Amino acid sequence: MGNPYDSATERTSVLGPTLRFKGELHAEEELLIQGRIEGSITHSQRVTICAEGSVKANIRAQVIAVEGTVEGDLHADKSVQIKESAHLKGNVHAPSVSIIDGAQFNGNVSMDVAKRGSLHAPHVQAPHVQAPHTESQPQPARTVKSAACAK
Repeated sequence: MGNPYDSATERTSVLGPTLRFKGELHAEEELLIQGRIEGSITHSQRVTICAEGSVKANIRAQVIAVEGTVEGDLHADKSVQIKESAHLKGNVHAPSVSIIDGAQFNGNVSMDVAKRGSLHAPHVQAPHVQAPHTESQPQPARTVKSAACAK
């Protein structure tokens, strides 16, 4: 059995709710913020500010998800998601941005269309294959929230 932390894309760092950090934060793995951060954050993967998290920093990452409070600019190479529980004061720069109804956002959004186009490969239609018929119960609709941020 291999080490589950062999690849940076498989690792997650959690900064818990009692953690207070001031300074520059750099890492190669996913980051979940439940505590308070002040300074700057630069990550090569996903950064999630959980509902109880509070950040006063500019954030740079591949993907940024905000569920808590952020004061600072967000720069994402792929996407920024601002959830309904978010409080964001700052500018957002990303090829893809989603702001969920209920989120509190004060700032500007800049979407680089050239980057967005390079993220999506050309659509190629697969041949039609008939799947075998199976009976299944309809699934109820549910709100998707970061499972890692849930207590």
